Amino acid sequence: MAFIRLTYRIETPGDVRRMADKIASDQTTGTFVPVPGETPDLKARCAARVVAIRDLEPYAEPTYPQDRVTSSDPRPYKRADIDVDFPLEVVGTDIAALTTIAFGGVFSVRGLSGVRIVDMKLPEEFIRAYPRPQFGIAGSRRVSGVQGRPLIGSIIKPALGLSPEDVATVTKELVEAGVDFIKDDEKMMNPGYAPLEARVKAVMPVLKNHEQKTGKTVLYAFGISSADPDTMLRHHDLVADAGGTTAVININALGYGGMMYLRKRSRLILHAHRSQWDMLTRHPDLGLEFSVYQQLWRLLGVDQFQINGIGAKYWEPDESFLKSFHDCMTPLLDDSDRPLPVVGSGQWGGQAPETYARNGKSTDLLYLGGGGIMGHPGGPGAGVRAIAQSWEAAVSGIPLETYARDHKELAQSIEAFGKTGVS
Repeated sequence: MAFIRLTYRIETPGDVRRMADKIASDQTTGTFVPVPGETPDLKARCAARVVAIRDLEPYAEPTYPQDRVTSSDPRPYKRADIDVDFPLEVVGTDIAALTTIAFGGVFSVRGLSGVRIVDMKLPEEFIRAYPRPQFGIAGSRRVSGVQGRPLIGSIIKPALGLSPEDVATVTKELVEAGVDFIKDDEKMMNPGYAPLEARVKAVMPVLKNHEQKTGKTVLYAFGISSADPDTMLRHHDLVADAGGTTAVININALGYGGMMYLRKRSRLILHAHRSQWDMLTRHPDLGLEFSVYQQLWRLLGVDQFQINGIGAKYWEPDESFLKSFHDCMTPLLDDSDRPLPVVGSGQWGGQAPETYARNGKSTDLLYLGGGGIMGHPGGPGAGVRAIAQSWEAAVSGIPLETYARDHKELAQSIEAFGKTGVS
């Protein structure tokens, strides 16, 4: 019998084993009282089962403050990682069933003062039921023509407010500077002042002219997300029919069904932005680990995955980014289903040496500079060149300050961002 294994990090003032058994029972065959029909045979076939409990250090206070036990005697809040196996026969190979059965209900269990899903192991039958990335790392490199180094990308800034013609002007400067990838900000979809159709008509000639002159295909990711799958597919076809290569997908806004609908019909590289993700994960003892979350979206076909970066401008610590990078680089079945990690958030090139040293010296990534490129004192073109120079130095093992002596754009970047970073 095949199983799906979930690892929950639980916290309770009560008995850990009893709580683990309650989770396994309540999430499959059980309810709050014994009922006719819940026979030993039925439970043997369909009930989840606890297969391991690993105790952790207790907390003096509960993660959910409202669950504090009122007592004159101090009571530790016991913590443990518990492995629970769900029969594949019960869950099937449907992500909606998996998340309904194994994810959502556990957070409502009375007696848990904290819970986080920290790991998930899917059987091969489940993984093969999904399309997974169409392009991934290898396809992103093939379409862009970039081999042996990171792809260097930027974001159209200001994020909102530019006319289609303004976007085309910024695009021209970036492609002439040698950028490999450009994207709409995730907030840019189909606004009245710059409709997607008008942006495509303004930007695609710039990209095509550059390709004809240089032979280089620059990936431009247009924002096509919509809560209406039919509208999103029209947006997709608009980009693809114009010769576009890539689309920004706000995966949490789309949902699992929307992503599956798009992936089955997609001709574009799907660049995933995880806006809203922080609502699920920011508290370290609640919610969901990225290692679990990213598996679902990779099954559904994400080709490129934004994961923040070293010294990010947001809350996420470096260790979390590095773990996310490792998660993306770990195959589900084989190397073809690995999405290209997108390193972003306050990146200007100064983080390149540490990123390279700590990610296992991999250049399989898209290094995304927004303010670090657009805010460069020499302009966006100089910003692209500065990041390229940073990665040349990092891979060669040359300190940035040394390399900057002969590379003006890098020197300007260090002067502008080296003390304060990019926000």
